[in-house]
Amino acid sequence: MSASKYTCPLPRAKALDAYFLEHRAKLIDLAAFLDRLDRADPQGAAEDFRLAALRQALAILSDGRGERARRVLECFSDPTAEPIPKAPMKGALGAWDGKAAKP
Repeated sequence: MSASKYTCPLPRAKALDAYFLEHRAKLIDLAAFLDRLDRADPQGAAEDFRLAALRQALAILSDGRGERARRVLECFSDPTAEPIPKAPMKGALGAWDGKAAKP
């Protein structure tokens, strides 16, 4: 017996029935967040690294290629392999700022 390329236990129609409304709401929430950013005073600053990562992730969602979850996570992740000696702050920022942390 050959392995199927379809690894989701639900047929597509049932997955849509089960999860569509939840994810529709998430997209509307994201659209509202982006609208708020558009209406906010940019205060002359360059684009924030978090917004750049979010825009990169949004492009991945619609590019038609697979492994979207992994690729979106990589948009927000620090790609460096060396551990830092000390965290620069107590909380997380949610996206990598593109700079190496300073000790």
